Amino acid sequence: MTPVLEGLRVLDFSRLLPGPYCSWLLADQGAEVIRVENPRELAKQAKVFGWDKLDETGRARQRARDMLARGKRSVQLDIGSEAGRAALLKLAASCDVVIEDYRPGVLAGLGLGYEDMAQVNPALVYTSLTLCGQTGPLRDKPGHDPVALALSGVLSRTGEDPEAPGLPGVPSADVTTGAHAAFATLAAVMAARATGQGRHVDVAMTDCAMTLVANIVSRYETPAEAPPRGTRRADLGLWRCADGAWLCTTDMEPRYWVKFCEVMGHPEFIPAQLDPTRRPEIRATLAEAFAQEPRAHWLALFEEAGTQFAPVNDVTEALAEPHLRARGMVIEVDAPGGALTQLGPPVRLGGEPAPSPAVLPGTDTQAILADLGLAPAEIAALTGGGENGEDRTQRSGT
Repeated sequence: MTPVLEGLRVLDFSRLLPGPYCSWLLADQGAEVIRVENPRELAKQAKVFGWDKLDETGRARQRARDMLARGKRSVQLDIGSEAGRAALLKLAASCDVVIEDYRPGVLAGLGLGYEDMAQVNPALVYTSLTLCGQTGPLRDKPGHDPVALALSGVLSRTGEDPEAPGLPGVPSADVTTGAHAAFATLAAVMAARATGQGRHVDVAMTDCAMTLVANIVSRYETPAEAPPRGTRRADLGLWRCADGAWLCTTDMEPRYWVKFCEVMGHPEFIPAQLDPTRRPEIRATLAEAFAQEPRAHWLALFEEAGTQFAPVNDVTEALAEPHLRARGMVIEVDAPGGALTQLGPPVRLGGEPAPSPAVLPGTDTQAILADLGLAPAEIAALTGGGENGEDRTQRSGT
């Protein structure tokens, strides 16, 4: 089968998690994604993380571990130079999509904004991912995932402590934003192909994070009436077993609750499923019961009964989970120094290209610039500099 996004060409300026996640979804479905990498930003990053001390094999291995750069080409250019700008505008003219995650106005200040690129490619879809969007009172606000979760109301719902919110432990706003951005980008591409007119797609982390409270808004006319943290139902539980391992149960439908209570030896709890006054008693009793046997005992018992349950896997256990491997969600990718375990495409439509590890920065610069028709001398000038001079992207407030 042919990859579903074969023929879609994406110019990717993004550096933080939401943008690369978006373009990773596209690349894993066959889109040609060309990463634009600034040599000064790469040098700063290498010093911060100690990658500048790695040998060639170590650098290749470190780069290959970057799952979100998998299957993408890399062009290394100084985006703040006039020659770099000219080359990138020429490249944008051959692309369907641009993805960028600089703060509002930064790339426009370099002559690489939507209006600049639309002049050379009117059908271009230009997707910008930022914390608070291109408009509104907070458009220039800096911040990362937790700030988006805080502004959108999500942090007020996370954690078990009724007195204080808790960070989720995973970058939920980043990933949610990346997925929404991929959806928005492809929707805009469909419109551009139908009309010949592209657009500037404005994706804000705060907007996307707010979808995580959709159940609160849809169930409660007054959100303040929603149950506070730490008051979850008795039929939804996290249970510590005798061996210290944890499991999760979600027997919220009445028929599952009946089975669960019978398996646990407490049929008297069946009619009290929705009684909030009984929750402390039920949870304390069940917690004491779970603490008497190791997790394997409970997993076998619930499997036989057909209730709703799962072990609380850590990341290592999840990567070894046979079901996730059978689904292709956990894969092995050949890489310098040996195979790497990575995540497969979360959605598999058929015909996905074989996964290839991320290449070193600038691997494809010569070939991509040559395809644009640049002369060897022009390519040499573009690829030989960029180590000195003012970093205009930093000055502009990325």
